[in-house]
Amino acid sequence: MFGDMMGMMGKLKETQQKVEDTKKRLDTVLIDEASSDGKLKITLTANRTIKSIQVDDSLLNDKEELEDYLILTLNKAIEKATSVNEAELAAVAKEGMPDIPGMDMFK
Repeated sequence: MFGDMMGMMGKLKETQQKVEDTKKRLDTVLIDEASSDGKLKITLTANRTIKSIQVDDSLLNDKEELEDYLILTLNKAIEKATSVNEAELAAVAKEGMPDIPGMDMFK
């Protein structure tokens, strides 16, 4: 019984390390998003850190238009990054789940 418990604890610790490694790797996964007309381009990591914003000069003449572009494009980029982030972390967590009787509903 204790051997099983120690094995599960070891597997959980290993999974925790894999999750941390995945989080670090997601800092290097870049998500690109652009407005529908290409006037605004945003790059962020899968951990949702903004890396660059490129703004077409035509947007600099209208503050409200630029703000609208930023809101729409940033939200789309964050949504994509969140999807990638959650999928990657869920895959690692699922892989590391120990075989606990009655808990197979999580697999």
